[in-house]
Amino acid sequence: MTGQEETPQHLLIEAFKAFYQDVKSPPLHRINEIYAENALFKDPVHEIRGTDKLHAYLSDMCVNVESGRFEFLDQLVSEDSAYIKWNMHFTHPKLGPKPISVRGMTQVQFHERIYFHEDVYDLGQMLYEHVPFLGHMTKMLKKRMATS
Repeated sequence: MTGQEETPQHLLIEAFKAFYQDVKSPPLHRINEIYAENALFKDPVHEIRGTDKLHAYLSDMCVNVESGRFEFLDQLVSEDSAYIKWNMHFTHPKLGPKPISVRGMTQVQFHERIYFHEDVYDLGQMLYEHVPFLGHMTKMLKKRMATS
């Protein structure tokens, strides 16, 4: 490891990535080591404030996922923020038996712990494309827009 990778910022980002590595069973008991108490979490579906609500959200999400993991592709870490590009691979009983892969990006802002977390990803790729009929329509629309 180089000296840069051992900075408090990099150590926090590595702990963050380890926290989310297993989508089915994240170590939720460590949430307060990663997030500030009043942290804001945003994704295309939710906006949640506070570690108690984030813990509840992640607990609910994990119950429904059969298996899953994050594949971290790239990151840019500065003094008080980071951008992390990832692929999430998961299976969900309501979305069929095939594994689903979604590309996304996370922005976090932090001091000693993360106080802002925003995930950006294609909700259609994650959800809509895997729902009968709606999935077919979503794929058709994407294809049509790509050729326009």
